[in-house]
Order: sequence, then structure tokens, then C-alpha cells
Amino acid sequence: MNGSRLNINSFYLDYKIYGELSGFPTVIMDAGYGDYSKAWESVYPAISKLTQVFLYDRAGLGKSERSPNPRTSLFMVEELRKLLKSKNVLPPYILVGHSYGGVNMRLFNNLYPQEVAGLVLIDSTPEDYPERFLPTMSNNFKEAYNKQFTLEGDFHEFKESLHQLHLSNRVTDTPTIVMSAGKKAHYSKGSQALWNSMQEEILRFTTQGEFIVAENSAHYIQNDEPLLVINTIKKLIKSLPAIN
Repeated sequence: MNGSRLNINSFYLDYKIYGELSGFPTVIMDAGYGDYSKAWESVYPAISKLTQVFLYDRAGLGKSERSPNPRTSLFMVEELRKLLKSKNVLPPYILVGHSYGGVNMRLFNNLYPQEVAGLVLIDSTPEDYPERFLPTMSNNFKEAYNKQFTLEGDFHEFKESLHQLHLSNRVTDTPTIVMSAGKKAHYSKGSQALWNSMQEEILRFTTQGEFIVAENSAHYIQNDEPLLVINTIKKLIKSLPAIN
């Protein structure tokens, strides 16, 4: 394992590199809102036996310092790219994003598709979540959801991130696998069906897509069904042409 902290324009980001390059792209993992690299402990050891894995803590989370930049996906993507370039972690990458991390990874792919070999989205937040899905939930759920945005950016910045993703959306040839949690807590049958549908709709932005429902998982599929996540990432890695 190789890891340290790197100064990115007056603040430090903590990162770790596991495994070695062996003809496959580096796998970059981005955690959900308020989460950091620890969220991938059930997954990265197995993936790092196949190729290099890059984990990091977004600014203000884990061991990383706060950033003076707004906490929106656009800035997070640029901070990550600067970190990767500074450490000579070269593209193309396989991007893996959970929840809000999926918003970041989709935006990364939309802006820099030439740097992305593949995309795995794990119960990723759809860009129309506040307008289309949240109204279907109970008032208690909506209140708790809105109050959670205190760890990295506020609700306004979160919605701005979703807007940035919406504006950037384009159809790419990036092989993309969308994983949807099929056993979400507090979801009615109708809400669960809507959630799965919205997850699958993300694939309209790729010419090479696959949809998987993790039937026994809540939001953290990597914890509830780690082997499913590991095997899904491995399948994508092995489907890609070798790189020099």
C-alpha cells in the first residue's frame, strides 16, 4: 500500500493506493455523502489483487482537510483529477461511485470521457431525486433527508451538484454498470419500484450498459452484498482491452 497526503492548492487530501497495475486500468472509488475511503473496506482488497485501486477522502472528510472551494461535484471532480495527476496515476480509469459519489463519477465521465474506461454506479443518486423521488416519501423521511447535509456542503450545494450533472449529461460509449439496492429501508413497494426504475434510466446515457438489482441489499450494497459488488467490478475490468 502506498499512501500519504498531498497539498492541493492550500489544503491536503488523504489518499491510498493498493495493488499494482497489471494491464488493467486503475480503479478509482468515491464514497457517498459524508463518507470517506473507509466505506470501501469490504471491496478494495479483492479488487487490488487484480489491478491498482485508488482510494481517497474528499476534502473535509476522513483525514483530508477542508477545501476553500464550494462543495459541489464540479469542484470535487477537479480536485480529484488534480490529485491523480500529481501522483502520476494515469488514465484511463474505472470509476466506482456509491450514492453521491456516483454523481461525482458520472460528472467526471461526462466531462472527461477520454479518461474513463468504465463506470460502476452503486445505488447512485439520480439527478432528479429531489423533484421526482423525494416527494413520494413520508414527511419524516423528507425532514431527516434534508437535515443530513451538514458534513460536506449544504442542501443547496447538493442540489447544485445534481444540476451540474444534469447540464453535463451526454451519451458516451463508456461501459457502465448500474447497481440498484432492492431492499431499501423505509421504502414502500411503489417507492422501491420507482427507485429501481430511476436507477435503470441512468443507462440511457451510455451505449454499453448493464443493470443489476441487488435484491438483498439496502443502500450500502458493498456492505450487504460485497461479493456481488466485487464480482461486478471484476467483470467490468476483465471485459476491457488491456492497456500498456
